Amino acid sequence: MSTTTVDHPLVRCHLTRLRDAATEPAEFRILVQRLATLLAYEATQDLRTAPCTVTTPLTDATGEQLDERIGLVPILRAGLGLVDPVLHLIPSAEVWHLGLYRDETTAQPVRYYEKLPESRPVDVALILDPMLATGGSAVAAIERLHRWKVPRIKLLSVLAAREGIDRVLSEFPQTQIYVCGIDPELNAQKFIVPGLGDAGDRIFNTLE
Repeated sequence: MSTTTVDHPLVRCHLTRLRDAATEPAEFRILVQRLATLLAYEATQDLRTAPCTVTTPLTDATGEQLDERIGLVPILRAGLGLVDPVLHLIPSAEVWHLGLYRDETTAQPVRYYEKLPESRPVDVALILDPMLATGGSAVAAIERLHRWKVPRIKLLSVLAAREGIDRVLSEFPQTQIYVCGIDPELNAQKFIVPGLGDAGDRIFNTLE
C-alpha cells in the first residue's frame, strides 16, 4: 500500500547516533525506544476511535477512546527493543511474539517460536522489527498474520533497505510500512549498508 519515512529533525538526529559504532548499548537502547515512539505516533494516526464521556473534577466532558483491538507483534529477539515504548502509547494493546532468525548461510528466515492464538484476530497488527533488510522475516511474519486473518497489518522498522521494502510490497501490497530511514543497498552478507550493524546484538550487548 505505502511506505512512510518519518522525516523529522529528531528522527534524523537519533538515527545518526544510532549508526555510530561508538554508541554504547545503553544509549543504543534508549535511541531505539525514542525512534519506536516516533514511528508508532506516525503509524497510529488512522486508528478508529469511538466517542465517550468522562467526568472531570468540574463536569462531564466528551472525548474519544480506541475502538479497535491492537496487537504488537515483535519479531524476536531484536523486536523486543521496540515493545515498551509502543506499549506505553497503547497500554491496552496485546503483545504476541514471533521467533525468527536469519540463517547466515542462506539469508532465509528460520522459525523457532510462535505465540499467537488460533482465533479472534486483532483488528490491527503492528509488526515490530528494527531492521528490514532482505524482507524475508517480515514476509514470514506477514504470512502468519494473514493466516490469523488480521485485516490490517503495519510494519514498523527503524531502518530499511530498498530491497526489503520492495519485496514486502510486491508480496503483500496492502501492508503499510513505516521507517525512520531507507539505505540504498545490502552487502554480500545481506546487511544493510551503511546501516547500523546487528540491531539485536547492539540492543542486548552481545557483540563478540
